[in-house]
Amino acid sequence: MNEGLPSRTALAAAAARAAHPIVDEPPHIFADPLVRRLLGGLADDMIGYHRTHGGHAILAGTRVITAVRARYAEERASGFPQYVVLGAGLDTYGLRADPGVRVFEVDHPATQEWKRGLIRDAGVSGPPDGPVFVPADFERDDPFARLRDAGFDPARPALVSWLGVSYFLTREAVSAVLAGVGALAAGSELVLDYALPPGLRDAAGRAYAELAERVAGDAAEPYRTTPGPAEVDGLLRDHGLRVVANERVADAVPSGIWERGDALRPFDFFRLVRAAVTGRDARGR
Repeated sequence: MNEGLPSRTALAAAAARAAHPIVDEPPHIFADPLVRRLLGGLADDMIGYHRTHGGHAILAGTRVITAVRARYAEERASGFPQYVVLGAGLDTYGLRADPGVRVFEVDHPATQEWKRGLIRDAGVSGPPDGPVFVPADFERDDPFARLRDAGFDPARPALVSWLGVSYFLTREAVSAVLAGVGALAAGSELVLDYALPPGLRDAAGRAYAELAERVAGDAAEPYRTTPGPAEVDGLLRDHGLRVVANERVADAVPSGIWERGDALRPFDFFRLVRAAVTGRDARGR
C-alpha cells in the first residue's frame, strides 16, 4: 500500500460487504450490520454503484469473496477466547463481538488511524475492552510481538483470521506470519484465504483476476503471492499447522446458498483454509 495512506482495497471490500444484502437476492451469504454506518458519507455512492453495475464481474466477484470469507471466519470466532484479525481493514466484528471474545485487530498504522476516525464519525461503540488496535507492517514488523505488547495472551487459544492479505505480501512475509501462528497455544486455529495461480483459475476466476489485479496495481497494492493448494498445505505443515480444510468457494458455505437468480456465482480465483495449531514446530518438537 502507499506509505502513510489507508488501504483502497480495504475500502472496496467494505463497500462490497455493505452492498451484498442490499443489491443481491436471498439467500444472503453474510450480513454486516455496521459496515454501512462505518462508511458514512461514502456508503450511498458506493452501494449505488453496486446497485447500478452489480452484474459486472469485478463487483459481483468482490461481493462473493468478501461475503464468503467473512462468514467463514465469523462462524468460528465465538468458540475462542481471543480472536486476532490480521489485516483487519474495515472489518466490524470487533465492534459487535460475542461476549467473552477479546478481539485484536492488526493492520497498517495508516489504515487503523483512518478506521478510528470512521468509527468516531459513525458514533459506533464496541465492547468495553475492544477491539484492541495493534499497528504493524507485515513486511517489516513481527505482528505477534506487537500483539503480545498489546495484551494478547500467547498461552490461551486464539482464532486467527487472515483474509484478503496474503495476496499482497511476499512469500517471505507470508512464511513469517505462518511461523508466528504455528507458535501459538495448541488448540488455536487459523482461517486463511489465498489467491490461486493463473493455471488453477477457471474462466470466471481468470476474468475476475485480470480486472482485480489491474485495480490493485493501480492502488499500489499489487498481487505478489499466488500459491497452489499443495504449496499452501506444505507451508502450513512446515510451520506446525494441521490442515483441516482447503476449500473451493463453492464448498465453503452451504450448497443451497448458490441456488440463486442474481449475478453471484462461486468461482475459482481464491480458496479458504482452516488449519489447527498442533503445538509442535516443523521438526515435531
